[in-house]
This record gives sequence, structure tokens and C-alpha cells, in this order.
Amino acid sequence: MNQSYTVKIDAFEGPLDLLLHLINRYEIDIYDIPVAEITEQYMAYIHTMQQLELDIASEYLVMAATLIAIKSQMLLPNQELEVEDEEYEEEDPREELMRRLIEYRKYKEAAQDLKDKEEEANQIYTRPPQPIETDEKEAQPIMTQGDITIYDMIGAMQKLLNKKKWEQPLETRVQRQEIPIQERMDEVMTQVKSTPHGLRFFDLFPQPTRSHIVVTFIAILELMKNREILCEQSKHFEELVVYKLEE
Repeated sequence: MNQSYTVKIDAFEGPLDLLLHLINRYEIDIYDIPVAEITEQYMAYIHTMQQLELDIASEYLVMAATLIAIKSQMLLPNQELEVEDEEYEEEDPREELMRRLIEYRKYKEAAQDLKDKEEEANQIYTRPPQPIETDEKEAQPIMTQGDITIYDMIGAMQKLLNKKKWEQPLETRVQRQEIPIQERMDEVMTQVKSTPHGLRFFDLFPQPTRSHIVVTFIAILELMKNREILCEQSKHFEELVVYKLEE
């Protein structure tokens, strides 16, 4: 019996974090959320997670159902009821979601401010004077941890999965080729080290087989978690570039 690479990772922060990512990515007004568009994008991310065989928490599926319910309500005509000679208009079905997103954004921004202050404080230290060393070679910039999120990675995988075509088996019985995660991590590190100026994200996926793509994606996430590589993106929708991370 063939077994899938079902992987659970702790890089996801929850469905509200994904929604906020989509709102920022597509420059959506949080006070006037286009439910049809945000639902379509959200479901595309969920579908990509499933293709990558990631273990999706039930809260993501609950949010998916909530978005679909809101979308359905938005399709219904507005109903105005007369209550004691006063008009009563139904509450916008997006209202509760909007309040939750705004509240979540406040906490997220506060947490980021505290993190920035901590990192700034960690940079304050003293040491004895050091001699200045000259090198004829041009100094290479030191790469530090970027701000690419797991959702940026999944967005890149969406493009990859849309471009790649799975290899069709020539026989009804296919022998599964097991690819150890650590072995693929070593291969990725070798590729990244050989290109100090950055390696295109898509170049790490030469084989269009599902198993190879899934294992490569997990290997990249593990290397990022171990602070061995980083991914950078110049701006939204641009291709990711992978660098070796230096402390």
C-alpha cells in the first residue's frame, strides 16, 4: 500500500492570519471585504496545502465554511423590516469577520513591535576595538533572516503546481520512490551554496513528480526553520529567490 507524505508543521498561525495575508497581498480594504474574491483566494491556498499533503487544522476548514456561508448571504437581496415606524436594515454578514480581523491585526502588530524592540535591544553591546582587515575581493553582503511567511511560500507553490505537469505512469502498478527528507535537505543546501547570488525558487523543483515536489517543499521549510537558508521576494507576485543564511 502506498503511503502519502502527510506532514504537520507548526509554521501556520491560523485562518485569520491567512486571511490577513490575502488582504495585504491583494491590497483589499479590510472595511469592505469582497467576499467572493477573498473566498476564491482562500480556497486556492487550502487546495494547494492539500496538494502538498500538509496536515490542515480543522479551524482552516471551519473558516472556509464560514466564508462560503457569508458569500451565500451576500448573494441574497437586502431585506429592510419596518419596526415601530422605523426601518431596520439587516447587519452586514461580513461585520463579525471584519471585527475579528481588525482585532487580530492589532494583536499581531503589537507582537511585531515587541519583537522589533527585543531585536533592537539584542544589538546593543560593546566589545574591544578590532583591527580593520582589507580584502581585495569584493565583500559579499551578509544575508539575514527575511520576512517571507509560510503563506508566501504556498503562493509560490500555487504557481509551481499550475506550471508543472505530473508524470503519467506507464503501468497500472507504480513503484513508489521514497525520498528521505534529510537527503533532499542536503541536496538543496548544495544547490544554494553553489549560487551565492541567489537561486530561483522554481529551480529547486526539476522533477515534476508529486513526491519530489512535496519532499522538496518540506526540505525547504525545514532549512528555513533551522536558519540555514532564506527566501526573499522583491515585491508581491514576484518570484522567490533562495539564499544561504549567514548569522
